[in-house]
Amino acid sequence: MLYSKRTIVKVIPGDGLQAEIAMARSATIYADYQATTPLDPRVKDRMEPFWNEAFGNPHSNDHSVGWHANQAMHKATTEVGKLVGADGDEIVFTSGATEANNHALFGLARRAPRSRRRILVSAVEHKCVLAAARALANNEDFIVEVIPVDRVGKVDLVALKNMIDSNVLMVSIMAVNNEIGTLQDIRLIATLLSTYSIPLHCDAAQAPCAMALSELSDHASLISLSSHKMYGPQGIGALFIRRSLQQAIEPLLYGGGQQNSLRSGTVPLPLCVGFGAAASILQGDDACHERTRVAAQRDRFVALLEEGGAEVVLNGPPLGKRHPGNVNLRFVGYAAADILATLQPLLAASTGAACTTGLPEPSHVLNAIGLDGEECDESIRFSFGRFTTDDEIDQAAERVLGALAALSRADVGTGML
Repeated sequence: MLYSKRTIVKVIPGDGLQAEIAMARSATIYADYQATTPLDPRVKDRMEPFWNEAFGNPHSNDHSVGWHANQAMHKATTEVGKLVGADGDEIVFTSGATEANNHALFGLARRAPRSRRRILVSAVEHKCVLAAARALANNEDFIVEVIPVDRVGKVDLVALKNMIDSNVLMVSIMAVNNEIGTLQDIRLIATLLSTYSIPLHCDAAQAPCAMALSELSDHASLISLSSHKMYGPQGIGALFIRRSLQQAIEPLLYGGGQQNSLRSGTVPLPLCVGFGAAASILQGDDACHERTRVAAQRDRFVALLEEGGAEVVLNGPPLGKRHPGNVNLRFVGYAAADILATLQPLLAASTGAACTTGLPEPSHVLNAIGLDGEECDESIRFSFGRFTTDDEIDQAAERVLGALAALSRADVGTGML
């Protein structure tokens, strides 16, 4: 996919703040699908009427405009629920996966019995899960313990089995890692927890584009989803809450009691419709073919780098056992930040999760699988997706190899080699 937007803002003095925005086009290859996916045109089409003529408040019960909006909202909850094998009344719309993750942890913790004060989280969870757990430990008297992972990011099941007992309130383990693409065995993990009836929370933000999820709700009691990770609009996510657990969840937001009193506030109807459309597309016959195609493109990208002489080390699982669009590579002897800077504006990739942009610290995920600080600094995540073309794969590899060559020449010129 060619992403071609650079914004120049010119501030004009005078009556209030005015901005003249000029758009400069550049053929940037987008290889950061795990940060956010582009909006699928089919999703945009489904959303379009709900910005104007079908603008009703779905919580307005006294007129037909509200009734029609409510029908659209319920269709969206049904579509999102079906993605994970759930019913629509088990789906709570949120502002995104960060809110959904916080709601899962804080909601369950604040109605927890005194006999269950331990929370277990894996070492490679998204930072919002780790931060929420840390807040519960610091401010609300919970004991938080970190489940170790192996060299490819898989949860150590022996360690987990030894950690669980009747004092554990919940376990939070993501389905698919956002940095190294590790796929966890959620079914097996849930089986281990069933001995003590421990609810499993699963951050599945990265999962819809990586695997079929129609049985996920059979194993996880709480599931967080994000629309903009699956070709839907930004600004909306969802938390699946198993019906039998809903009375045990404290709301984060109070007000009019919308969404079964689990999250008050008017839902953003166009975003809900778009989220539902994106979920529906991923349940179609083409979803499996898409994953296969993207994985083949990802594999070709790595092969081209190796054939071009790049010394790269794969971080995380083997290519065939990870998110189909993900590859996290260590470029031995090069700083990842230098490579990415040299590539601008030709290629968009990242050194880690978008949520940590600007923080001068090594990736906690790469640290957890055994990389030291220097190895983390040499690592780049490339992620491809639905609109990536074969030609872009070839061009992306060529541009990375060109950047490496340019950096090598610069080092020779400064006497650093």
